[in-house]
Amino acid sequence: MSAETRPRLMDTLGRTRRSFWDWRGRRPFWGGLLTLLAGFPIMYIPYQTVTLGDLSIRLATTAGAGSLIIGVLLVVLGLTMWFQPQSRVFAGVAAILLALVSLVVSNFGAFIVGFLLALIGGGLGVSWMPGTPEAAAGEGEGASRAD
Repeated sequence: MSAETRPRLMDTLGRTRRSFWDWRGRRPFWGGLLTLLAGFPIMYIPYQTVTLGDLSIRLATTAGAGSLIIGVLLVVLGLTMWFQPQSRVFAGVAAILLALVSLVVSNFGAFIVGFLLALIGGGLGVSWMPGTPEAAAGEGEGASRAD
């Protein structure tokens, strides 16, 4: 194997980047990402202990298990938007409902951060539609002009 036959690093990175763009374009990527990220503050903040000097403040609530369940469900719904784009509407609506429930259960939706991420991510998941391939879009325009 000579040095000329080895694949170049830039070609490999370019192919990987292009395949990621193609994968990202066929699913509600940003909605899934925001929904996935919303689960982490909702899971983490209710179990956090804040120390101010000698004073320890524990943020645990009686609904700590509920916060954990809501956070895990939001992470699962974000992954569902990525890997099952056919169920994007269900996952988006469920994420919006869980965001609303987190306001009551999880310290105001983990201090509004998790609430807003889940609300925006769910909305993006519901509103996303798969695009038409460029070749199919070009054929449809040409056929209408021929008539």
